[in-house]
Amino acid sequence: MKILMVCLGNICRSPLAEGILQKEAAKEGLDWQIDSAGTEPFHVGEPPHLLSQKVAVEHGLDLSTQRARRFTKEDFDHFDKLYAMAEDVYEEMMLIGKGNGEASKTDLLLNEVYPGENRSIPDPWYGGEDGFHKAWALISSACTQIIKKYGR
Repeated sequence: MKILMVCLGNICRSPLAEGILQKEAAKEGLDWQIDSAGTEPFHVGEPPHLLSQKVAVEHGLDLSTQRARRFTKEDFDHFDKLYAMAEDVYEEMMLIGKGNGEASKTDLLLNEVYPGENRSIPDPWYGGEDGFHKAWALISSACTQIIKKYGR
């Protein structure tokens, strides 16, 4: 199973999602490939946001080796499942893919917890540390559901 987590800049939400799902998959003995990307080039090559790293360390997870990269059309060919952190990210992914059937393997991450509600994970970039803790909680609950759904 190959899963891609996508947000805007690939330094706040999607690195958390990549790390959380990697940790949970490893605990279950699942040989999954999990990666993350951003639809915008703002932070390519940078490590995750310091507050993403701080919150992750508080949960026993080290994100310091991750580096931001840009989402590409080819990601649709490489990954089995692609998760957008927010509705605007999903829409940008579809524009990048140009409507070649990628919608069938792409969804909003929180639809795993709240099916069909199309909820977005608020971008913690625009707030303080509390926003990163809230993002962690939402992403973690979705990753738990992904393990339950696909981990059999």
